[in-house]
Amino acid sequence: MPREYKMYINGEWVDALNGGVYEDLNPYTGEVFAKVPSGKKADAKRAIEAAVAAFPSWSHTLPAERQALFLKAADILEKKQMEIVGILAEETGCTFGFAMFQTMFTPGLLREAAAQAHQAIGEIIPADLPGALYMAIRQPVGVVAGIGPWNAPLILSLRSICMPIAYGNTAVLKPSTEAAAAGGVVLAEVFHEAGFPKGVLNLVTNGPGGSSEIGDEFIEHPKVRRINLTGSTAVGRQLAEKAGRYLKRVALELGGQNPMIILRDANIDDAVNAAAFGGFLHQGQICMSTRRIIVEKPVAKEFTEKFVAKVSTYKVGNPKEMDTIIGPLINQYQLDQVKNSVNAAVRDGAKILCGGRSEGLCYHPTVLADAKLGTPFSCEETFGPVVSVVEVENAEEAVAVANDTMYGLSAAVFTGDLAKGLAIAERIESGIVHINDQTVGDEPQVPFGGVKDSGWGRFGGKAALEEFTELRWISMQLTPRQYPF
Repeated sequence: MPREYKMYINGEWVDALNGGVYEDLNPYTGEVFAKVPSGKKADAKRAIEAAVAAFPSWSHTLPAERQALFLKAADILEKKQMEIVGILAEETGCTFGFAMFQTMFTPGLLREAAAQAHQAIGEIIPADLPGALYMAIRQPVGVVAGIGPWNAPLILSLRSICMPIAYGNTAVLKPSTEAAAAGGVVLAEVFHEAGFPKGVLNLVTNGPGGSSEIGDEFIEHPKVRRINLTGSTAVGRQLAEKAGRYLKRVALELGGQNPMIILRDANIDDAVNAAAFGGFLHQGQICMSTRRIIVEKPVAKEFTEKFVAKVSTYKVGNPKEMDTIIGPLINQYQLDQVKNSVNAAVRDGAKILCGGRSEGLCYHPTVLADAKLGTPFSCEETFGPVVSVVEVENAEEAVAVANDTMYGLSAAVFTGDLAKGLAIAERIESGIVHINDQTVGDEPQVPFGGVKDSGWGRFGGKAALEEFTELRWISMQLTPRQYPF
């Protein structure tokens, strides 16, 4: 029997106001995993109003009290680990390894939020007026709306709301239609059990095609002061354009066409292992997935042969079997997008070295060579288990190829010379660069985010303070001021 879920508004589990429900499907079996409320604009409004009502009290809660709740939530999430692993597999096609990664990462995210409860620190500013005291203070902004994706829903939905709440804001979360449980209900259950006051976190779910309606309410409602989205660049651009009309700040973490440069002095075996992990973790459905491997010619043949041999052995199929590496893509639309991208690359002269075929929604790990530079395949994002290998003459050409994309989220450089690696990292147009590691990496305390069309703003650690608090100047005249008239 399918599970039945509800939305979470003002501390209560509720249905959509119109009673609407949609079916959340298991991408591997095609069966109905759950029935979920199909919320509308009115549901988003009542969630926002609950957050508005909770803000005055929550924003004045002692930091130690907020900290204790986050620490309790972290412990609860850890206890639910294996239950959540099962939900991730059934709802999103997530393999055991990536599900374990998400459930191990998120308690740390809650504990970092607990640490951040005491970090809204201001400063004293030198004053050029006699007898004046100037202060810069940070205060919570009010209601923050978080919009989560389906690909790593436990991490990315939690990231969208936990730091804002830690700073004293209240929040409304809208998870992806394809991940309402893992990216929404599970988190609301944890916050509810931990004892967060009603209205601090609110959850609104919507059926297929209903995301823009909820998003529009977030944008138009004057009490929502910040919106953050993790999703595609196309959706991020639409959100930013609409929000601009309302002078509403947004934080966006969007797509990536992430390069890995392998120089001739790199340890090839290490680079192969890293590229295989970075390219094919969660079927390549990660914004940071390694998309292009840019290799200097003297080591290109050795790297490519070892890389293809390794990924060709990956087990493809049921994500609930613990040794499966490549599970299903999230839905038929995404599978068609991946197929079309690969077919277009082949028409432009690329060669398929392995993969290039599907079974059900599972697309076999695919490696391309000779992909033509400047084509959509080489510059845009293929959100699936597809990696291209590009040969270059030298490091200069490698940097040029790496930067030849509208994206700039994550990148990697493999070299035996760390000084050279650092010099190249500084020249790559990317918000994140890893030296001698692959492109998929995040920790709760780091300033995570991209440049160019990969978004703006930073999530994580103290960087989140800039996004989700207001910096205010307050002056105090300690002695009477003398005025010219």
